[in-house]
Amino acid sequence: MDRIWLTGFRSYELGVFGTKDPKLTIIKFAIEKILRQSIANGTEWLITGGQLGVEQWAIEVAVDLKVEFPGFKIALMTPFKNFGAQWNETNKEKLQQLKQQVDFSTSVYQGDYNNRTQLISYQQFMLAHTDGGIIFYDDEATESKARFDADIMQQFSKQHDYPIMKIDLDRLQVFANDYQETQQLDDFY
Repeated sequence: MDRIWLTGFRSYELGVFGTKDPKLTIIKFAIEKILRQSIANGTEWLITGGQLGVEQWAIEVAVDLKVEFPGFKIALMTPFKNFGAQWNETNKEKLQQLKQQVDFSTSVYQGDYNNRTQLISYQQFMLAHTDGGIIFYDDEATESKARFDADIMQQFSKQHDYPIMKIDLDRLQVFANDYQETQQLDDFY
C-alpha cells in the first residue's frame, strides 16, 4: 500500500481532553507502531483529515517519524474550505500549525459547508486516493462519528482490493499492554 487513510475516534468520543491524558500516550504509541509497520511495508503517504482526535494525533506522530523516514509524506485533507471554523481559538490554531507541518494540505470541496453530501464526497475522495484504511473505531461505539467512515470503508472493501485495519478497544488494550512492557524494560535498563 503506497497511500493509507488513517481516521477514527474524535478526542471527545474517547474522553481525551488534554495532552497529558494517559489514554493519549497509548493511542499515540499505537499509531506510531502501526505507522512504522506501514512504512516498513512500503507506505509512502499518510492521508488523513484534520478532525480533533485520531486524525490530528496521527499527523503529530507522522511528523515525528519523518525525522527517521524523510521520504514518508503526510497529506491533511479537509472536507470543505472552512473546516474547523466553529472550533475554539486553541483548536483552530492547532489545525493551522498541523497544516504547516504536512507535505500537502487542501480541502476536497473549495466552498463552505452546505450539506452532508459534501462529507460523503469527501469519503469517496479519500477512498479513491488511498490503497487501504486504518481506523480507530469500535463497533460498540454506535454514537461515534467514525462509524460513518468505518461503514463506507467496509462497503468499499467488499467491491475493491482495499484492506482495512480496525483498531478497536480490545486492540488498544493490547497496545496498552505492549506499552507497559516497554516501560518496564526501559526502567530495567
